[in-house]
Amino acid sequence: MDRGEVIMEKTLAIIKPDATERNLIGDIIKMIEMNNFKLKRINSVYMTVSIAEEFYAMHSEKPFFKSLVDYMTSGMVVVLELEKNNAIEDFRKLIGTTNPEDAEEGTIRKKFAIDKSHNSIHGSDSLESANREISILFG
Repeated sequence: MDRGEVIMEKTLAIIKPDATERNLIGDIIKMIEMNNFKLKRINSVYMTVSIAEEFYAMHSEKPFFKSLVDYMTSGMVVVLELEKNNAIEDFRKLIGTTNPEDAEEGTIRKKFAIDKSHNSIHGSDSLESANREISILFG
């Protein structure tokens, strides 16, 4: 690899039902774009139960699984495939911690989340997760 060659990384974002219901799609996308993420693909969908269960399969044995699936299928979501150098780590910083009370100022969750369960946005936590999630939601 040449010095200075930039390797672009992909990640997946989901603007969750609580944010779409409050008409925050444009505000969230603006924050994403202002942080130099390139929007590769975007789609608005209503997740089916089977897609939500597949997407969150790693949580299937946890007590919050059913409520998570119910929440993610309760309304429209906007799925985004994003690209940037260091996309996964940078996006996780931009969205903030799961609990908005603990999130840093200026993060998407600090600004828009209602609570830990209705936290407005999802971001892939690893390259493996990003690839898996993109394949589930974009086919």
